[in-house]
Amino acid sequence: MAVDFATFLSTVPFILDSKLPVLVRGRHGVGKSQVVYQIAEARGLPVVERRASQMTEGDLLGLPDTADADIAGRKVTTWNAPDWLATACAQPVVMFLDEVDRATVEVRQGLFELTDSRKLNGWHLHADTIIVAAVNGGEHGAQYQVGEMDPAELDRWTVFDVEPSCEDWLKWAKEEVNEVVWDFINQNRTHLEHSSDFEPNKVYPSRRSWKRFNDTAASSGVFEKGGSRDLLFNLANAFVGFEAAVSLKDFVDNYSFQVTIEDLLDDGQIAKTKDWGINDHSAMIEKFESAEIFKETLGATRLQNLADYFVQLPSEVAMKLWSVMGDADNTDNVIALHQQKSSDGRQVSTHLAQILGGDVS
Repeated sequence: MAVDFATFLSTVPFILDSKLPVLVRGRHGVGKSQVVYQIAEARGLPVVERRASQMTEGDLLGLPDTADADIAGRKVTTWNAPDWLATACAQPVVMFLDEVDRATVEVRQGLFELTDSRKLNGWHLHADTIIVAAVNGGEHGAQYQVGEMDPAELDRWTVFDVEPSCEDWLKWAKEEVNEVVWDFINQNRTHLEHSSDFEPNKVYPSRRSWKRFNDTAASSGVFEKGGSRDLLFNLANAFVGFEAAVSLKDFVDNYSFQVTIEDLLDDGQIAKTKDWGINDHSAMIEKFESAEIFKETLGATRLQNLADYFVQLPSEVAMKLWSVMGDADNTDNVIALHQQKSSDGRQVSTHLAQILGGDVS
């Protein structure tokens, strides 16, 4: 059974504390590598990363040496460890082995000793070094040109199949991508990544490709109101594929660039939302939630503007806003809004009662 990243991150520390090796399986571009670096940061450890797919037996085992080594006066062969192994033996690190299922059979068999005994060719890992590997296999393995891992190999790992949710990405991306990209994915979640079978040689969106597109497009001005829509489409087509690029261009053509949280709550520009549909309002409520604005007590101006916005919301969105405020664990805001009147004299508490009673369309 696949788990999201929140579940994985809450479970894996118990395994790593036991110094058992962890194998993370999942689709490409979902953030497996990044979550390994999150683990390392949480533990205050550096990451020693190697792509097993690019390793030879020499890269794994090191090179033989006969200098200053003998038994009963006869020269014997010892092994000079590769730098990454020597580092993991000398100090605590997160040893990250990526693309293990794309490695040669010889390299994967060589890893048996490392995962079984925490040593390799006589070199012992530091007592606090941990081993994490990542592969594209598991339930999605048939879609990738990877080697199957037999039961004896898998038995040496603690295996997690990860399937991060869209909410995982949105939470992470809030501070990582342009607001336009975030809003597009939030309102068009099927475009975050391709979830069915892949056609050969066709470009598909992934969490990684959206971040790469965002970083490339950010400096081009395509997210600005007057930015080139042709350039936006061409960049998106190259990174996330044709279907997502078409949808993104249509979204941006109709995107209300001016409306921000500050516009609504600080400046009271409620009129800018008069032509919005439910999805537009829902996206704004999710902005409120992501920005955690209700954890702090609202000032008089923000409270008045919020009341003006609340009373003109569609019923289901108004209830979503009310729920978000309740989840913020600041009852002062909930009580104050309940007691507030809109600028046109409508009592929020009365309006809320009408919604609950089904008297508001």
